[in-house]
Amino acid sequence: MIVVENLHRHFGGFRAVDGASLRIEPGSITGLIGPNGAGKTTLFNVIAGVLEPTSGKVIMDGEDITGLPPHELFHKGLLRTFQIAHEFGSMSCLENLMMVPGGQSGESLWNTWFGRKRIANEERALRAKADEVLEFLTIEHLSDHKAGQVSGGQKKLLELGRTMMVDAKIVFLDEVGAGVNRTLLNTIGDAIIRLNKERNYTFVVIEHDMDFIGRLCDPVICMAEGKVLAEGTLPEIKANDQVIEAYLGTGLKNKDKVSA
Repeated sequence: MIVVENLHRHFGGFRAVDGASLRIEPGSITGLIGPNGAGKTTLFNVIAGVLEPTSGKVIMDGEDITGLPPHELFHKGLLRTFQIAHEFGSMSCLENLMMVPGGQSGESLWNTWFGRKRIANEERALRAKADEVLEFLTIEHLSDHKAGQVSGGQKKLLELGRTMMVDAKIVFLDEVGAGVNRTLLNTIGDAIIRLNKERNYTFVVIEHDMDFIGRLCDPVICMAEGKVLAEGTLPEIKANDQVIEAYLGTGLKNKDKVSA
């Protein structure tokens, strides 16, 4: 589904992504790990159009999407979330979901005067879809709560819910577990697995929690210094000497300490 070919992103003399190449297979949940500064989030930002690459290519379903802006990638079904959830805090959780699909009739001044019936029908359908999403994520009780007032984990679930309001093909999740308690992290993991199995979502997950990665992800890709260092199952990655060295340095070989 996604092929990254010799991708570079430089900031002056600093090579945040330095010739990374990888493949994301359709229907997979791929984990992306690596020590701090490995280039994981920068790689996400380049693939998702937040940053332009210095060089290299990103291919999606055979189409060169290198450098396309996020809104164009959104319409192609490529979405990403961020380490810090970006909700509309003064709006309800339900309203946050309902506003996701683009091209709504209510966005046109003409339709507000002459297309009120169409707007009303669309809003009913959107509300029904949003209610379904909230129920799927087991946060239907938060429907009328202001999104800015719910917990960090619930905001992450809401971000995941936004991807369900459109026809997402591949979703990039950046540290979905950051600041989330174990119970809610398990709920998020359950939702990701269900979306993968029941709705054929493809996911790429950056995460520090190796238990979470181990539960969800196969394969796991490890980055270091802007490059792809290794790929395999999590046990294979943990046993890889290059990975151990990247995390711990040449003087330490405690494999149990490998984490993202």
